[in-house]
Amino acid sequence: VPPILLDKQFSDFTPDITPIILAAHTNNYEIIKLLVQKGVAVPQPHEVRCNCVECVSSSDVDSLRHSRSRLNIYRALSSPSLIALSSEDPFLTAFRLSWELEELSKVENEFKSEYEELSQQCKQFAKDLLDQTRSSRELEMILNYRDDLNLLEEEANNDLARLKLAIKYHQKE
Repeated sequence: VPPILLDKQFSDFTPDITPIILAAHTNNYEIIKLLVQKGVAVPQPHEVRCNCVECVSSSDVDSLRHSRSRLNIYRALSSPSLIALSSEDPFLTAFRLSWELEELSKVENEFKSEYEELSQQCKQFAKDLLDQTRSSRELEMILNYRDDLNLLEEEANNDLARLKLAIKYHQKE
């Protein structure tokens, strides 16, 4: 690779935009799949009020860029393709992420509408995923799914655990 291509000053993207983040921003299923299979992951964002050395330093230098970097990570994490390809439980991931984004919209005022939009995108993904069921039996299995019970107990226990989880995370869709 020619050295000029690796020089960050000639990049069209800020340093926080990694290949997986860019692929997730464009919801590029094939590229995300390739990167996930290679073990590439989106970094977990730090808390808004994180006091680690990295966050304090980044915030002191440019707090807006620091906030935008967090938004870029959450935009990637909200990608339907990334959730589908990297999550063991896409419903739970979408529910939790939607809730977290809603909470962030209350704290990160400069990006309130973006976080609300991403939260809505996660809710829509969960709804669209549920719409893919082909039978009432599949729907019943999804709505009653519990990851804390074994399969034998799951068959006997029709308590709509997924539905309760959706209510807990305010998933109205």
